[in-house]
Amino acid sequence: MTVSGRRGRRPTLEQVAAYAGVGRGTVSRVINGAANVSDQTRTAVQRAIAELGYVPNRAARALAAGSTDAIALVIPEAETRLFAEPYFSGIIRGVSTELADTDMQLLLTLIRTPKERDRFAQYVTAHRVDGVLLLSVHADDPLPDLLQEIEMPAVLSGRRGGEEPVPYVDCDNTGGAQAAVEHLIGRGRRAVATVTGPPDMYVAQCRLQGYRDALRAAGLEEDERLVAEGDFTEEGGRRAMRELLSARPDLDAVFCASDVMAAGARAVLREAGRRVPDDVALVGFDDSAVARHMDPPLTSVRQPIEEMGRAMVRVLLEEIAGRKEGRDGRSNRVLPTELVRRSSS
Repeated sequence: MTVSGRRGRRPTLEQVAAYAGVGRGTVSRVINGAANVSDQTRTAVQRAIAELGYVPNRAARALAAGSTDAIALVIPEAETRLFAEPYFSGIIRGVSTELADTDMQLLLTLIRTPKERDRFAQYVTAHRVDGVLLLSVHADDPLPDLLQEIEMPAVLSGRRGGEEPVPYVDCDNTGGAQAAVEHLIGRGRRAVATVTGPPDMYVAQCRLQGYRDALRAAGLEEDERLVAEGDFTEEGGRRAMRELLSARPDLDAVFCASDVMAAGARAVLREAGRRVPDDVALVGFDDSAVARHMDPPLTSVRQPIEEMGRAMVRVLLEEIAGRKEGRDGRSNRVLPTELVRRSSS
């Protein structure tokens, strides 16, 4: 039985110091992993900690080190999107996995209204977290700029534009979209349509650019009637597909900028009596569970979503460490994509 067990009280830092025959500051240095402690003294303190059953106060340690041991994962979307779209759950799994072996706590924050945005801005300005992971960034989102202004380490999932100043982790959206459309053209399709994401999101702009690049490379004429705007939701895919069928009823292929929108498009095609892939070939983006469970299974561009989440954590922790050490620890990562062929195309 430990000394603390006999006394029935939690031992203090002072009791550890007295037991080890050293000063309180020496015990603190050992607990915090400081280098300027002799091996003999370190061993004595560690033995005292074990004998007394002392548990360091993580909050006090973090305060002394000027940190909070917490990072925020911010998703500026409604909870309906968070739980409906596999992208978000994949990122969260990756982030949680990468943080599992660290002392960091993860704070999941949904921002759905201007009031919630202002409240989070006040929270983060008070430096109540050590860093921020920000998902689903729109071009007019003020949060990335605020994080820069207050010198808060941050990493974006994706980018707001081609010259993004905030560190980010992204995938090759343009190349992935181009590969998808080239696949459709290679299957003999000539009236290839696309359902885009929101035009104020750089990810949507990149996937649209990949679509256009593939058409030009094949010598096919671009027709704006074959382009319909979506919003990365299933209902958005339905609306866009109805618009495309009305504008170009002769279309024979559709590239959707997400699997979820492809599911909506598939439902409308079925309602219209169009067979997939016989009449209209269909390709999505994400290679989520949605793609694998569709009827027929959906050809899709695989982006390594969980790896993106893990990479975001690594980039953020490196940036945090760099700032503490007085160096620039910022970096960006762009991960490759892969076309997964299934029977929808």
